[in-house]
Amino acid sequence: MALAGCGARGVGLPPPRLPRSASLRRVSSASCKPSAVSTRFHVAIPVSDLSVAREFYGGTLGLKEGRRSASWQDYDFFGHQLVCHEVPGYNPEASRSAVDGDPVPVPHIGLCLSREDFGTLTSRIDADAWEVAPHLRFAGQKGEQMCCFLYDPSGNALEFKSMTDDAMLFARYDVDNV
Repeated sequence: MALAGCGARGVGLPPPRLPRSASLRRVSSASCKPSAVSTRFHVAIPVSDLSVAREFYGGTLGLKEGRRSASWQDYDFFGHQLVCHEVPGYNPEASRSAVDGDPVPVPHIGLCLSREDFGTLTSRIDADAWEVAPHLRFAGQKGEQMCCFLYDPSGNALEFKSMTDDAMLFARYDVDNV
């Protein structure tokens, strides 16, 4: 049985497979470079209670609200679009991956912020709300950064980080062999 707004396939069914005739071709990374300022990402996440999500994202995090409906809400996520879709009964189960000694929740969504925006955001959050409190990670390495994790009221893991040197965000090196 399909649910309203969920398409003919409904919820909980595996995604459809591509037909065998569908082919994927490799595109060079040179042709995939984003245009400077105009590139924005859009991420849609499930939430169990939209009113609680509105309180968290709009109130606690201080994000500006955009379009809204009875079942979803847009936010300005530091210049990117975050959409919270209400999914009654949503209850995620997160796994962990060790990253520089931190138990990083997977899956998670993250955002790289300026040092100023990182400080402003982290100062809005009570100390006991952090899953991984703000701290320096990869100290002395190319990827040195301040980072932190918290969960929204629906259990979605959020990471916020600020690179010591923004130019090192995409630096290529083997972290395990430094």
